[in-house]
Amino acid sequence: MNKIKSKFLCVECEHIASKWVGQCPVCGSWNSLREIDNYESSNSNKNIVISCIKDVSVEFEKRYVIGISELDLLFGGGIVKGSISLIGGSPGIGKSTLLLQICKQLRECKKVFYISAEESVKQIKIRSDRLSINSENIFVLSECNMQDICNIMLRERPDFVVIDSIQTVSLDSLASVAGSVVQVRECAYMLQKIAKQENITIILVSHVNKEGSIAGPKVLEHIVDTVLYFEGDFKSSFRMLRVVKNRFGSVDEIGLFDMKSTGLVPVLNPFANLLSERPKKAPGSCMCSVMEGKRPIFAEVQSLVAKSSFGLPRRMCKGLDYNKLILILAVLEKRVGFFFQNLDCYVSVVGGLKLQGTGFDLAVALSLIASLKNSEIDETILVLGEIGLAGEVRGIYSVENIVIQAQKLGFSKVILPQSCFKSLKDVDVKVKLFPVDSVRSAVNIVFGSLKKGEI
Repeated sequence: MNKIKSKFLCVECEHIASKWVGQCPVCGSWNSLREIDNYESSNSNKNIVISCIKDVSVEFEKRYVIGISELDLLFGGGIVKGSISLIGGSPGIGKSTLLLQICKQLRECKKVFYISAEESVKQIKIRSDRLSINSENIFVLSECNMQDICNIMLRERPDFVVIDSIQTVSLDSLASVAGSVVQVRECAYMLQKIAKQENITIILVSHVNKEGSIAGPKVLEHIVDTVLYFEGDFKSSFRMLRVVKNRFGSVDEIGLFDMKSTGLVPVLNPFANLLSERPKKAPGSCMCSVMEGKRPIFAEVQSLVAKSSFGLPRRMCKGLDYNKLILILAVLEKRVGFFFQNLDCYVSVVGGLKLQGTGFDLAVALSLIASLKNSEIDETILVLGEIGLAGEVRGIYSVENIVIQAQKLGFSKVILPQSCFKSLKDVDVKVKLFPVDSVRSAVNIVFGSLKKGEI
Protein backbone atom coordinates (compact mmCIF):
# COMPACT_ATOMS: atom_id res chain seq x y z
CA MET A 1 0.00 0.00 0.00
CA ASN A 2 1.25 3.49 -0.84
CA LYS A 3 0.84 6.07 1.85
CA ILE A 4 -0.69 9.34 0.71
CA LYS A 5 -0.73 12.78 2.30
CA SER A 6 -2.04 12.99 5.88
CA LYS A 7 -5.27 14.80 6.65
CA PHE A 8 -6.85 16.15 9.82
CA LEU A 9 -10.14 14.99 11.38
CA CYS A 10 -12.27 17.04 13.78
CA VAL A 11 -13.17 14.75 16.70
CA GLU A 12 -16.34 16.75 17.38
CA CYS A 13 -18.04 16.99 13.98
CA GLU A 14 -15.89 14.64 11.81
CA HIS A 15 -14.94 17.40 9.38
CA ILE A 16 -11.82 16.49 7.37
CA ALA A 17 -9.35 19.28 6.62
CA SER A 18 -6.31 19.19 4.37
CA LYS A 19 -4.17 21.03 6.95
CA TRP A 20 -4.22 21.69 10.67
CA VAL A 21 -6.03 24.77 11.99
CA GLY A 22 -6.64 25.84 15.56
CA GLN A 23 -10.43 26.13 15.18
CA CYS A 24 -12.65 23.78 13.19
CA PRO A 25 -14.26 25.80 10.35
CA VAL A 26 -17.49 23.74 10.59
CA CYS A 27 -18.37 23.36 14.28
CA GLY A 28 -16.12 26.05 15.72
CA SER A 29 -14.40 23.77 18.28
CA TRP A 30 -10.88 24.71 19.32
CA ASN A 31 -7.95 22.27 19.16
CA SER A 32 -10.22 19.48 17.94
CA LEU A 33 -8.36 18.49 14.75
CA ARG A 34 -6.27 15.30 14.89
CA GLU A 35 -3.96 13.97 12.22
CA ILE A 36 -5.11 10.84 10.43
CA ASP A 37 -3.26 8.72 7.90
CA ASN A 38 -5.00 7.69 4.69
CA TYR A 39 -3.92 4.74 2.60
CA GLU A 40 -4.74 3.72 -0.90
CA SER A 41 -6.73 0.54 -0.89
CA SER A 42 -4.97 -2.50 -2.23
CA ASN A 43 -6.39 -5.07 -4.59
CA SER A 44 -8.21 -7.70 -2.56
CA ASN A 45 -8.16 -11.37 -3.44
CA LYS A 46 -11.23 -12.01 -1.31
CA ASN A 47 -14.02 -13.86 -3.09
CA ILE A 48 -17.30 -11.97 -2.85
CA VAL A 49 -20.43 -14.08 -3.30
CA ILE A 50 -23.49 -12.51 -4.93
CA SER A 51 -26.79 -14.32 -4.40
CA CYS A 52 -30.04 -14.16 -6.32
CA ILE A 53 -32.81 -13.06 -3.98
CA LYS A 54 -35.11 -15.95 -4.97
CA ASP A 55 -32.42 -18.49 -4.05
CA VAL A 56 -31.80 -17.09 -0.57
CA SER A 57 -33.15 -19.46 2.10
CA VAL A 58 -34.93 -17.80 5.01
CA GLU A 59 -34.90 -19.50 8.39
CA PHE A 60 -36.88 -18.32 11.36
CA GLU A 61 -34.58 -16.44 13.70
CA LYS A 62 -33.94 -17.88 17.14
CA ARG A 63 -35.35 -15.69 19.89
CA TYR A 64 -34.62 -15.56 23.59
CA VAL A 65 -38.00 -15.35 25.31
CA ILE A 66 -37.55 -13.02 28.28
CA GLY A 67 -40.63 -14.03 30.24
CA ILE A 68 -41.65 -10.42 30.98
CA SER A 69 -44.80 -9.91 28.93
CA GLU A 70 -44.27 -6.22 28.16
CA LEU A 71 -40.67 -6.73 27.01
CA ASP A 72 -41.50 -9.73 24.83
CA LEU A 73 -44.18 -7.58 23.19
CA LEU A 74 -41.70 -4.78 22.50
CA PHE A 75 -39.07 -7.06 20.97
CA GLY A 76 -41.67 -8.81 18.80
CA GLY A 77 -41.78 -12.11 20.72
CA GLY A 78 -38.31 -12.11 22.29
CA ILE A 79 -34.77 -10.87 21.68
CA VAL A 80 -33.36 -12.21 18.41
CA LYS A 81 -30.09 -14.09 18.82
CA GLY A 82 -27.17 -12.19 17.31
CA SER A 83 -29.02 -8.86 17.30
CA ILE A 84 -27.81 -5.58 18.79
CA SER A 85 -30.27 -3.31 20.59
CA LEU A 86 -30.14 0.16 22.14
CA ILE A 87 -31.99 1.40 25.24
CA GLY A 88 -31.98 5.13 25.99
CA GLY A 89 -33.49 7.28 28.69
CA SER A 90 -32.86 9.93 31.32
CA PRO A 91 -30.46 9.22 34.21
CA GLY A 92 -32.08 7.21 37.00
CA ILE A 93 -35.19 6.26 35.06
CA GLY A 94 -34.49 2.52 35.36
CA LYS A 95 -32.32 1.42 32.42
CA SER A 96 -29.73 -0.51 34.44
CA THR A 97 -32.43 -2.01 36.67
CA LEU A 98 -34.38 -3.29 33.68
CA LEU A 99 -31.29 -4.80 32.04
CA LEU A 100 -30.36 -6.69 35.20
CA GLN A 101 -33.90 -8.05 35.28
CA ILE A 102 -33.52 -9.15 31.65
CA CYS A 103 -30.24 -10.90 32.51
CA LYS A 104 -32.01 -12.74 35.33
CA GLN A 105 -34.83 -13.92 33.05
CA LEU A 106 -32.60 -15.26 30.25
CA ARG A 107 -32.36 -18.81 31.54
CA GLU A 108 -31.72 -20.14 28.03
CA CYS A 109 -28.34 -18.36 27.95
CA LYS A 110 -25.49 -20.30 29.50
CA LYS A 111 -23.30 -17.23 29.92
CA VAL A 112 -24.52 -13.65 30.38
CA PHE A 113 -22.10 -10.71 30.65
CA TYR A 114 -23.02 -7.41 32.30
CA ILE A 115 -20.23 -4.93 31.45
CA SER A 116 -20.38 -1.51 33.07
CA ALA A 117 -18.02 1.39 32.49
CA GLU A 118 -19.92 3.62 34.92
CA GLU A 119 -20.23 1.44 38.03
CA SER A 120 -17.94 -0.86 39.95
CA VAL A 121 -18.63 -4.55 40.41
CA LYS A 122 -19.69 -3.87 44.01
CA GLN A 123 -22.25 -1.30 42.92
CA ILE A 124 -23.73 -3.77 40.46
CA LYS A 125 -23.83 -6.40 43.21
CA ILE A 126 -25.73 -4.05 45.54
CA ARG A 127 -28.40 -3.48 42.88
CA SER A 128 -28.61 -7.19 42.07
CA ASP A 129 -29.17 -8.01 45.76
CA ARG A 130 -32.02 -5.50 45.87
CA LEU A 131 -33.55 -7.19 42.84
CA SER A 132 -32.92 -10.69 44.29
CA ILE A 133 -30.63 -11.63 41.38
CA ASN A 134 -28.12 -14.34 42.25
CA SER A 135 -27.80 -16.44 39.10
CA GLU A 136 -24.76 -18.56 38.35
CA ASN A 137 -24.80 -17.69 34.64
CA ILE A 138 -24.45 -13.90 35.12
CA PHE A 139 -20.92 -12.48 35.10
CA VAL A 140 -20.11 -8.83 35.82
CA LEU A 141 -17.21 -6.71 34.67
CA SER A 142 -16.23 -3.08 35.18
CA GLU A 143 -14.22 -1.99 32.14
CA CYS A 144 -14.12 1.08 29.88
CA ASN A 145 -11.55 -0.01 27.27
CA MET A 146 -13.42 -1.15 24.16
CA GLN A 147 -10.57 -3.25 22.78
CA ASP A 148 -10.26 -5.18 26.06
CA ILE A 149 -14.03 -5.72 26.14
CA CYS A 150 -14.02 -7.12 22.60
CA ASN A 151 -11.07 -9.42 23.39
CA ILE A 152 -12.89 -10.79 26.44
CA MET A 153 -16.06 -11.39 24.41
CA LEU A 154 -14.12 -13.25 21.72
CA ARG A 155 -12.30 -15.33 24.31
CA GLU A 156 -15.24 -16.19 26.60
CA ARG A 157 -17.96 -16.46 23.92
CA PRO A 158 -20.95 -15.26 25.99
CA ASP A 159 -24.50 -15.70 24.70
CA PHE A 160 -25.77 -12.31 25.87
CA VAL A 161 -23.91 -9.07 26.66
CA VAL A 162 -24.99 -5.75 28.18
CA ILE A 163 -22.80 -2.67 27.67
CA ASP A 164 -23.61 0.10 30.17
CA SER A 165 -23.07 2.52 28.51
CA ILE A 166 -21.86 3.12 24.95
CA GLN A 167 -20.91 6.74 25.80
CA THR A 168 -18.47 5.69 28.54
CA VAL A 169 -16.39 3.11 26.65
CA SER A 170 -13.55 4.22 24.40
CA LEU A 171 -10.73 3.10 22.12
CA ASP A 172 -7.17 4.11 23.02
CA SER A 173 -6.30 4.32 19.32
CA LEU A 174 -8.56 7.35 18.93
CA ALA A 175 -7.44 10.72 20.26
CA SER A 176 -10.93 11.91 21.22
CA VAL A 177 -12.49 11.45 24.66
CA ALA A 178 -15.16 8.90 25.54
CA GLY A 179 -18.63 9.97 24.43
CA SER A 180 -17.44 11.95 21.41
CA VAL A 181 -18.92 11.34 17.98
CA VAL A 182 -15.92 9.37 16.74
CA GLN A 183 -15.63 7.19 19.85
CA VAL A 184 -19.33 6.29 19.97
CA ARG A 185 -19.42 5.49 16.26
CA GLU A 186 -16.28 3.32 16.20
CA CYS A 187 -17.17 1.43 19.39
CA ALA A 188 -20.67 0.73 18.07
CA TYR A 189 -19.25 -0.57 14.77
CA MET A 190 -16.92 -2.95 16.64
CA LEU A 191 -19.76 -4.32 18.73
CA GLN A 192 -22.00 -4.70 15.68
CA LYS A 193 -19.30 -6.70 13.90
CA ILE A 194 -18.89 -9.06 16.88
CA ALA A 195 -22.66 -9.49 17.26
CA LYS A 196 -23.15 -10.49 13.62
CA GLN A 197 -20.04 -12.60 13.14
CA GLU A 198 -20.04 -14.40 16.50
CA ASN A 199 -23.86 -14.57 16.89
CA ILE A 200 -23.73 -12.80 20.27
CA THR A 201 -26.77 -10.84 21.44
CA ILE A 202 -25.84 -7.36 22.66
CA ILE A 203 -27.85 -4.60 24.35
CA LEU A 204 -26.33 -1.12 24.61
CA VAL A 205 -27.33 1.53 27.12
CA SER A 206 -27.29 5.08 25.78
CA HIS A 207 -27.28 8.46 27.47
CA VAL A 208 -29.59 11.26 26.35
CA ASN A 209 -28.76 14.90 25.65
CA LYS A 210 -30.45 17.95 27.15
CA GLU A 211 -33.11 17.89 24.42
CA GLY A 212 -34.10 14.37 25.54
CA SER A 213 -32.96 12.49 22.42
CA ILE A 214 -30.28 9.79 22.31
CA ALA A 215 -26.82 11.31 22.65
CA GLY A 216 -24.13 10.75 20.06
CA PRO A 217 -24.23 10.49 16.27
CA LYS A 218 -27.42 9.52 14.49
CA VAL A 219 -25.50 6.65 12.90
CA LEU A 220 -25.69 4.91 16.31
CA GLU A 221 -29.43 4.38 15.84
CA HIS A 222 -28.89 3.19 12.27
CA ILE A 223 -26.31 0.58 13.31
CA VAL A 224 -28.46 -1.24 15.87
CA ASP A 225 -31.44 -3.50 15.13
CA THR A 226 -33.77 -2.26 17.85
CA VAL A 227 -34.09 1.12 19.59
CA LEU A 228 -36.12 1.47 22.79
CA TYR A 229 -36.64 4.67 24.73
CA PHE A 230 -37.66 5.16 28.37
CA GLU A 231 -40.24 7.83 29.22
CA GLY A 232 -41.76 8.82 32.52
CA ASP A 233 -41.99 11.40 35.29
CA PHE A 234 -39.51 10.97 38.15
CA LYS A 235 -42.20 12.09 40.59
CA SER A 236 -44.31 9.15 39.49
CA SER A 237 -43.52 5.43 39.60
CA PHE A 238 -45.11 4.96 36.18
CA ARG A 239 -42.65 4.19 33.34
CA MET A 240 -43.21 3.79 29.60
CA LEU A 241 -40.79 1.97 27.29
CA ARG A 242 -41.34 2.94 23.65
CA VAL A 243 -40.03 1.16 20.52
CA VAL A 244 -38.88 3.58 17.82
CA LYS A 245 -37.05 1.05 15.63
CA ASN A 246 -37.30 -2.73 15.29
CA ARG A 247 -35.96 -4.78 12.39
CA PHE A 248 -37.55 -7.94 13.76
CA GLY A 249 -40.97 -6.64 14.79
CA SER A 250 -43.40 -3.74 14.67
CA VAL A 251 -42.53 -0.23 15.73
CA ASP A 252 -44.51 2.27 17.86
CA GLU A 253 -45.24 -0.42 20.46
CA ILE A 254 -45.02 0.57 24.11
CA GLY A 255 -44.50 -1.29 27.38
CA LEU A 256 -45.95 -0.05 30.67
CA PHE A 257 -44.09 -0.57 33.95
CA ASP A 258 -44.36 0.39 37.59
CA MET A 259 -41.11 1.18 39.41
CA LYS A 260 -40.98 -0.62 42.77
CA SER A 261 -38.24 -1.46 45.25
CA THR A 262 -37.98 -4.91 43.66
CA GLY A 263 -37.56 -3.51 40.15
CA LEU A 264 -39.78 -2.66 37.20
CA VAL A 265 -43.07 -4.55 37.28
CA PRO A 266 -45.23 -4.84 34.11
CA VAL A 267 -48.55 -3.03 34.38
CA LEU A 268 -51.23 -5.18 32.78
CA ASN A 269 -54.19 -2.85 33.42
CA PRO A 270 -52.78 0.65 33.93
CA PHE A 271 -56.07 2.43 33.32
CA ALA A 272 -58.00 0.89 36.21
CA ASN A 273 -56.11 2.99 38.77
CA LEU A 274 -56.30 6.04 36.52
CA LEU A 275 -60.09 5.87 36.32
CA SER A 276 -60.52 5.11 40.02
CA GLU A 277 -58.45 8.15 41.05
CA ARG A 278 -60.23 10.54 38.71
CA PRO A 279 -61.88 13.37 40.69
CA LYS A 280 -65.67 13.60 40.67
CA LYS A 281 -67.30 16.68 39.14
CA ALA A 282 -64.00 18.44 38.46
CA PRO A 283 -64.21 21.28 35.91
CA GLY A 284 -61.61 20.98 33.17
CA SER A 285 -61.19 17.18 33.26
CA CYS A 286 -61.74 15.13 30.09
CA MET A 287 -60.87 11.55 29.06
CA CYS A 288 -59.23 10.76 25.73
CA SER A 289 -57.42 7.89 24.03
CA VAL A 290 -54.61 7.48 21.50
CA MET A 291 -53.21 4.43 19.76
CA GLU A 292 -49.67 3.34 20.62
CA GLY A 293 -48.87 0.56 18.17
CA LYS A 294 -51.68 -1.96 18.59
CA ARG A 295 -52.66 -0.77 22.07
CA PRO A 296 -55.12 2.03 22.94
CA ILE A 297 -53.79 4.31 25.68
CA PHE A 298 -56.37 6.11 27.82
CA ALA A 299 -55.44 9.35 29.53
CA GLU A 300 -57.04 12.10 31.55
CA VAL A 301 -56.47 15.65 30.34
CA GLN A 302 -56.88 18.40 32.94
CA SER A 303 -57.03 22.11 32.16
CA LEU A 304 -57.01 25.17 34.38
CA VAL A 305 -57.99 28.56 32.98
CA ALA A 306 -57.49 31.55 35.32
CA LYS A 307 -57.40 35.31 35.05
CA SER A 308 -53.92 36.56 34.23
CA SER A 309 -52.18 38.81 36.74
CA PHE A 310 -49.73 40.08 34.12
CA GLY A 311 -50.00 41.74 30.75
CA LEU A 312 -48.81 38.62 28.95
CA PRO A 313 -50.90 35.52 29.81
CA ARG A 314 -49.04 32.28 30.51
CA ARG A 315 -49.36 29.08 28.48
CA MET A 316 -48.04 25.94 30.13
CA CYS A 317 -48.53 22.27 29.27
CA LYS A 318 -47.28 18.93 30.56
CA GLY A 319 -47.53 15.69 28.59
CA LEU A 320 -48.27 17.24 25.20
CA ASP A 321 -46.57 19.51 22.70
CA TYR A 322 -46.62 23.22 23.56
CA ASN A 323 -47.24 24.23 19.94
CA LYS A 324 -50.30 21.97 19.83
CA LEU A 325 -51.78 23.85 22.79
CA ILE A 326 -51.23 27.20 21.06
CA LEU A 327 -52.87 25.87 17.88
CA ILE A 328 -55.94 24.58 19.76
CA LEU A 329 -56.37 27.89 21.59
CA ALA A 330 -56.20 29.76 18.28
CA VAL A 331 -58.89 27.52 16.75
CA LEU A 332 -61.17 27.96 19.78
CA GLU A 333 -60.91 31.74 19.55
CA LYS A 334 -61.23 32.10 15.78
CA ARG A 335 -63.67 29.31 14.89
CA VAL A 336 -65.73 28.70 18.05
CA GLY A 337 -65.75 32.08 19.77
CA PHE A 338 -64.13 31.32 23.15
CA PHE A 339 -61.48 33.88 24.03
CA PHE A 340 -58.40 33.16 26.13
CA GLN A 341 -56.23 36.18 25.28
CA ASN A 342 -56.36 37.62 28.84
CA LEU A 343 -56.31 34.26 30.65
CA ASP A 344 -53.58 31.92 31.87
CA CYS A 345 -54.00 28.40 30.47
CA TYR A 346 -52.48 25.31 32.07
CA VAL A 347 -52.94 21.83 30.54
CA SER A 348 -51.64 18.58 32.03
CA VAL A 349 -51.85 14.89 31.15
CA VAL A 350 -52.30 12.95 34.40
CA GLY A 351 -49.90 10.17 35.38
CA GLY A 352 -46.75 11.41 33.66
CA LEU A 353 -47.90 10.22 30.23
CA LYS A 354 -46.64 11.95 27.10
CA LEU A 355 -49.29 11.90 24.40
CA GLN A 356 -48.22 11.79 20.77
CA GLY A 357 -50.34 12.01 17.65
CA THR A 358 -53.51 13.97 17.04
CA GLY A 359 -56.35 11.85 18.47
CA PHE A 360 -56.58 13.86 21.71
CA ASP A 361 -56.96 17.36 20.20
CA LEU A 362 -60.72 17.53 20.77
CA ALA A 363 -60.36 16.38 24.40
CA VAL A 364 -57.88 19.19 25.12
CA ALA A 365 -60.24 21.73 23.53
CA LEU A 366 -63.25 20.57 25.56
CA SER A 367 -61.26 20.50 28.81
CA LEU A 368 -60.17 24.12 28.20
CA ILE A 369 -63.76 25.19 27.56
CA ALA A 370 -64.96 23.28 30.64
CA SER A 371 -62.45 25.10 32.84
CA LEU A 372 -63.35 28.43 31.25
CA LYS A 373 -67.08 27.85 31.90
CA ASN A 374 -66.38 26.19 35.27
CA SER A 375 -68.49 23.24 34.08
CA GLU A 376 -68.02 19.50 34.49
CA ILE A 377 -67.75 17.01 31.66
CA ASP A 378 -69.64 13.75 32.22
CA GLU A 379 -67.09 11.28 33.60
CA THR A 380 -68.53 8.49 31.41
CA ILE A 381 -67.72 10.40 28.18
CA LEU A 382 -64.65 9.53 26.09
CA VAL A 383 -63.61 12.18 23.55
CA LEU A 384 -61.76 11.32 20.32
CA GLY A 385 -60.75 13.40 17.32
CA GLU A 386 -58.21 15.61 15.61
CA ILE A 387 -58.87 19.33 15.17
CA GLY A 388 -58.14 21.11 11.90
CA LEU A 389 -57.43 24.81 11.49
CA ALA A 390 -60.90 25.33 10.04
CA GLY A 391 -62.45 24.04 13.25
CA GLU A 392 -63.39 20.67 11.73
CA VAL A 393 -62.95 17.34 13.55
CA ARG A 394 -60.95 14.81 11.53
CA GLY A 395 -60.77 11.05 11.76
CA ILE A 396 -58.27 9.06 13.81
CA TYR A 397 -56.56 5.69 13.45
CA SER A 398 -58.05 2.39 14.70
CA VAL A 399 -61.13 3.85 16.37
CA GLU A 400 -62.71 0.38 16.56
CA ASN A 401 -60.11 -0.90 19.03
CA ILE A 402 -60.45 2.22 21.16
CA VAL A 403 -64.25 2.00 21.38
CA ILE A 404 -64.20 -1.71 22.23
CA GLN A 405 -61.66 -1.15 25.02
CA ALA A 406 -63.58 1.91 26.26
CA GLN A 407 -66.68 -0.23 26.62
CA LYS A 408 -64.74 -2.67 28.83
CA LEU A 409 -63.51 0.18 31.03
CA GLY A 410 -67.04 1.40 31.73
CA PHE A 411 -67.45 4.36 29.39
CA SER A 412 -71.06 4.79 28.23
CA LYS A 413 -70.64 7.63 25.70
CA VAL A 414 -68.05 8.27 23.02
CA ILE A 415 -67.68 11.49 21.03
CA LEU A 416 -65.88 10.66 17.80
CA PRO A 417 -65.34 12.12 14.31
CA GLN A 418 -68.12 11.76 11.78
CA SER A 419 -65.78 10.02 9.34
CA CYS A 420 -65.05 7.26 11.90
CA PHE A 421 -68.70 6.56 12.64
CA LYS A 422 -69.19 4.55 9.45
CA SER A 423 -66.48 2.05 10.38
CA LEU A 424 -68.34 1.18 13.62
CA LYS A 425 -71.66 0.24 12.01
CA ASP A 426 -70.69 -3.43 11.83
CA VAL A 427 -69.07 -3.48 15.28
CA ASP A 428 -71.11 -4.73 18.23
CA VAL A 429 -70.79 -1.89 20.73
CA LYS A 430 -73.13 -0.99 23.58
CA VAL A 431 -71.78 2.50 24.21
CA LYS A 432 -73.67 5.47 22.82
CA LEU A 433 -71.83 7.12 19.94
CA PHE A 434 -71.95 10.84 19.16
CA PRO A 435 -70.42 11.59 15.73
CA VAL A 436 -69.32 15.21 15.23
CA ASP A 437 -67.89 17.09 12.26
CA SER A 438 -66.75 20.27 14.04
CA VAL A 439 -65.59 21.52 17.41
CA ARG A 440 -68.82 23.52 17.79
CA SER A 441 -70.87 20.33 17.37
CA ALA A 442 -68.88 18.65 20.14
CA VAL A 443 -69.33 21.70 22.39
CA ASN A 444 -73.09 21.60 21.86
CA ILE A 445 -73.23 17.92 22.82
CA VAL A 446 -71.14 18.28 25.97
CA PHE A 447 -72.34 21.66 27.26
CA GLY A 448 -75.70 22.03 25.56
CA SER A 449 -76.67 24.43 22.79
CA LEU A 450 -74.38 27.47 22.70
CA LYS A 451 -74.49 30.63 20.71
CA LYS A 452 -71.34 32.02 19.21
CA GLY A 453 -69.31 33.86 21.83
CA GLU A 454 -71.44 32.62 24.76
CA ILE A 455 -69.43 31.81 27.90
